[in-house]
Amino acid sequence: MATEATGSAPPSRSRIRSRLVPTVGVLLAGAPLIVLPTATSAPMPAAADYSLAVDPTRTGPAIDDTMYGVFYEDINRAADGGLYAELVQNRSFEYDRADNASYKPLTAWTTTATGGATGAADVVDDESRLNERNRRHLRLRLNGGGGEAARFGVTNAGYNSGIAVKQGERYAFSVWARTDRGSGTPLTVGLKDAAGGTLLAEPLRITVRGDRWTKYSGTLTARTTSANGRLAVTAGGAGTVRLDMVSLFPQDTYKSRPNGMRRDLAEKIAALKPGFLRFPGGCLVNTGSHEAYEAPDWQRRRSYQWKDTIGPVEQRATNANFWGYNQSYGIGYYEYFQFAEDIGAMALPVVPALVTGCGENRATDDPELLRRHIQDTLDLIEFANGPVTSTWGKKRAEMGHPKPFGLTHLEVGNEENLPDEFFKRFTEFRKAIEAKYPDIRVISNSGPDDSGRTFDRAWELNRQHNVDMVDEHYYNSPQWFLENNHRYDSYDRKGPKVFLGEYASQDNRFYNALTEAAYMTGLERNADVVKLASYAPLLANVDSVQWRPDMIWFDGQRSWGSTSYEMQKLFMTNVGDRVVPSKASATPSTVAPISGAVGLSTWATSAAYDDVEVTSADGNARFSDDFSDGDAQWTRAAGRGSWTIQDGAYVQTDATAENTLVTAGDPAWHDYDLQVKATKRSGREGFLVAFGVKDTGNYYWWNLGGWGNTRSAVEKSVGGAKQTMMEDGTTIETGREYDLRIQVRGRQVTLFLDGKEWGRFTDDKAAEPFRQVVTRDETTGDLIVKVVNAQDTAARTRVDLGPEADVAPVARLTTLQGDPDAVNTPTSQPIRPRRSTFDGVADTFTYTFPANSVTFMRIKDRSPKS
Repeated sequence: MATEATGSAPPSRSRIRSRLVPTVGVLLAGAPLIVLPTATSAPMPAAADYSLAVDPTRTGPAIDDTMYGVFYEDINRAADGGLYAELVQNRSFEYDRADNASYKPLTAWTTTATGGATGAADVVDDESRLNERNRRHLRLRLNGGGGEAARFGVTNAGYNSGIAVKQGERYAFSVWARTDRGSGTPLTVGLKDAAGGTLLAEPLRITVRGDRWTKYSGTLTARTTSANGRLAVTAGGAGTVRLDMVSLFPQDTYKSRPNGMRRDLAEKIAALKPGFLRFPGGCLVNTGSHEAYEAPDWQRRRSYQWKDTIGPVEQRATNANFWGYNQSYGIGYYEYFQFAEDIGAMALPVVPALVTGCGENRATDDPELLRRHIQDTLDLIEFANGPVTSTWGKKRAEMGHPKPFGLTHLEVGNEENLPDEFFKRFTEFRKAIEAKYPDIRVISNSGPDDSGRTFDRAWELNRQHNVDMVDEHYYNSPQWFLENNHRYDSYDRKGPKVFLGEYASQDNRFYNALTEAAYMTGLERNADVVKLASYAPLLANVDSVQWRPDMIWFDGQRSWGSTSYEMQKLFMTNVGDRVVPSKASATPSTVAPISGAVGLSTWATSAAYDDVEVTSADGNARFSDDFSDGDAQWTRAAGRGSWTIQDGAYVQTDATAENTLVTAGDPAWHDYDLQVKATKRSGREGFLVAFGVKDTGNYYWWNLGGWGNTRSAVEKSVGGAKQTMMEDGTTIETGREYDLRIQVRGRQVTLFLDGKEWGRFTDDKAAEPFRQVVTRDETTGDLIVKVVNAQDTAARTRVDLGPEADVAPVARLTTLQGDPDAVNTPTSQPIRPRRSTFDGVADTFTYTFPANSVTFMRIKDRSPKS
């Protein structure tokens, strides 16, 4: 029996474009601007034909319950001003230039006075401090006068546009205070809008008594909803009053935890049903000093050390965040473990390995410090799992959780670029952990990229030493995700398992989510190798973005899931228990040669170029410029940098400008040699020589001396998103002239440095837009057919379940579909799941999967299993 049905028609769009055509126009000398076809000038392509064969009588790899999880790092203000529900910014007056060059001790605070009061507000670090680790506090010196209504103090602006409150909600205020005035000092706590005219809550009145630190608290109830509130704490009378840990906390936190998480953000994370929570990083784990927060230096730029983050919040250390702001550690290891438990996720902490990454790339050679960090890691396991009679189990119980958290996995290190140095230290951690806690799975990593020298060496070491699991990280172009669906097919089934701890396609458009989905079908198909996977980053405050794309966006009041959030949620809530063997036909394609013009660029470097020549494969000259007649043949495509002719060479003189691309030639050129002489004059990096240039978003370039002059690579940019084609450790000397030659033949590129072959690659992987995987939900008996159609053409698909199939005729569908350029925003979420049914399932049937869509089809299967 065969049936046929069609999915919903694609939405109307203002234009239709190939995935390889950028949104920017071509900026080459003598070349016309590309005009993209519109919906009125070009009809939607007819459906393409595919086949999908499924064998429900056979079984593939089992899929662990922890297959998909979330990676939480305090980036983009994901903690303070984000998931951590505290509304007061810089509550303990610890902000410092070590955190951010713009910071002052009173950042986010202003002084305020009413009724003619005067005084002075200073942040001090003296013997009157709250405690040794909370070293600074606010000193208010009150001059008195002005009568009973006179008040002097400070006002806090919170995060984003201000302190966000909701009408009728209750907010817990607290402050640590002391006064030298024997009769006490009256405090007034007020909540008003930014203009100061609208009272958002009835004021709270407190009297501070005694010159010893005491915690005072009360409750404010919001009279109206506002996103731009200001919290004022003012004092009356004369004398000196000292304040610290000024806090305003919503009582309506996730699971009503008193030091808890912002409800809407936590609920969005919980809705993913994550199998694990990896925390706390990321680059903030393994950057900075590995010393403790202690006298005499009180180091402010440290790696993330878990003991700094537990105990009462007023006793926790402060630290600079790698991403350019302060960390209060209000969310610490106890809160991470508690949150993982609350959302039903396995906790997966990451500890520093004493080798810094993320561009710092330093190994700390201090045996005593290494021993201390190893012992700290053993203590962490005891904190998570130890009985209440143990030292650290007792500390956990004192914080409110006598029952062990049940830690099973722990990662040492993150994205180290020094694999040999890292592995020496990793081995010491692993040996100590396995000796005392043999049931803990210790996870290693393979550096910051999907390939290259560091990646290869790290994997070599991990395999040699039979490491249990290796964490891979990569952020790549949409093209890369379509091209590499089979990445894990060839991994050794008997070797280390893979934890894909960080990955994303480089934007938040729906097309990026589609390509991620296409890639995820390959992860599931290889569930016997890929045991854990998490998109990254998780959270982003719209007013403090250090990295994009991100899964969940938010401001002070609102939060919304990106298109990738909707895609991840669809996969994470429909995983299945076992892979079912299946096979789909491929999209017909033709392979054209690499074509495009040529270009020169720099990145934070001044460099000189000369004697540019382009020659066809048969030896005919296509282009030549020795710059004796100026630079008229070149177009300043990027519009950045300062290009000029100096001493007969073409020189980019600005050593701070980034991506200064200039281009020349014909975008139709193919099969040619590009030769150029290059000299670095100053700056951090080396040269960027481009070929196959279509426009500013689509090109290849040879990046010599990139990444702070630590390595070199060929990068491919598609739609502005880059991927690495090959790399090595070449660095560039200042003042030395280099002879560069790039040979392009078809899809193969060979590169020569000073007459010697530097490397070669062939760019011929198919960017397959039609991908699928089938899994089985053993609880419901459903086959879950997951089909990704990441193209502008609908996919008319003949689905064959085999002659022995015994399936129900009605399938339940969940579809994500839309314009590939669609972006979810706080006011519009065009990419949301649509649920429907399909009455027409049989052993063989036809279904048309919409263009630019992901469809999950749940089919009730009654077939016998082998």
